[in-house]
Amino acid sequence: MADLRSLLTSYRELLREVDDWFYRCRLAAADQIVCHQGCTACCRGLFDITLLDAFLLRDGFEHLPRRLQERAIRPARQRIATIRQQWPEFSAPYLLNLRPEQEWDRIMPDDDETPCPLLGDDGLCMVYDSRPMTCRLHGVPMVDDQQGEVLFDEWCSLNFTGGYPLQLTALRAPFKEIFSQEQLLFREFTRRLLGQTFDELDTVIPAALFIDFDTLILPAPFNQQAS
Repeated sequence: MADLRSLLTSYRELLREVDDWFYRCRLAAADQIVCHQGCTACCRGLFDITLLDAFLLRDGFEHLPRRLQERAIRPARQRIATIRQQWPEFSAPYLLNLRPEQEWDRIMPDDDETPCPLLGDDGLCMVYDSRPMTCRLHGVPMVDDQQGEVLFDEWCSLNFTGGYPLQLTALRAPFKEIFSQEQLLFREFTRRLLGQTFDELDTVIPAALFIDFDTLILPAPFNQQAS
């Protein structure tokens, strides 16, 4: 696990670049971005996160006081039970990739307003410093700063209500490089964890709380996906 912890340090450094970008966005468009720590508008429903993000989240979860862990575990178990109504085979290690991505919407509908199990009573994320990359990117469109390529053209409906942010150069960042580094770290993470290199392994936040990374073994079909 020591090898994984050192890799997690590198991932946290990459995530700090994302946090710095978001901070710069808030400075550049302070009157148009309402995102702040404590806003829970995007902390709803289910969305996919990488297995590396799940490991990051699990690391933060393990440092919580026991009472807070128990508070999160109850709704997380309920979410997994709900998923199993659609996917009865959804079980440890709780990976989505045994099904085609087009089927994921069945368990992740856009109108799902169920709060994330890691939201505290005060509306704050209990593992804020260990939240997945997706949580850090949400709310502002992603435009690469090299060629102006739009990588994600959506934003929170609470932001930019009177403008068109895709044209704001101050919001741009080297996203292609960031995502390239993320991919390299993910491949190395899977190599160290599983002895095989994968480009993609995904789960959801509630399930991440129950993944045992010390004993994680992939189901047989995943052996065909390794590169």
